[in-house]
Amino acid sequence: MEIKKISEGRALTAYIIGRLDAVSAFQLDKDLSESLAGVDDLTVDLADLEYISSAGLRTLLKIQKRMDKQGAMRIRNIRENVREVLDMTGFSGFLTIDEDKKTKFSVSF
Repeated sequence: MEIKKISEGRALTAYIIGRLDAVSAFQLDKDLSESLAGVDDLTVDLADLEYISSAGLRTLLKIQKRMDKQGAMRIRNIRENVREVLDMTGFSGFLTIDEDKKTKFSVSF
């Protein structure tokens, strides 16, 4: 797993790339925890996340709880297979997810 971070003032965007498993979940937790001081707006971009394990889910939930106390966190650009895991486990109900702006719309005539 690779983490790329872009900081803009009190906002931080973290791009998670690769696989978020038991080993890399620990790395993500440590890395983001060290980066969240003074951050009140966290965006986690999962466009390049190929796999997420239960350890990865727990880490995202832990970070979400921290950010709920100090600001806001949202997850965006979730791949379909990762979204299925979030939905099946119920984590999509606990995490703040920005829906893809291109999805579902209706037109009436």
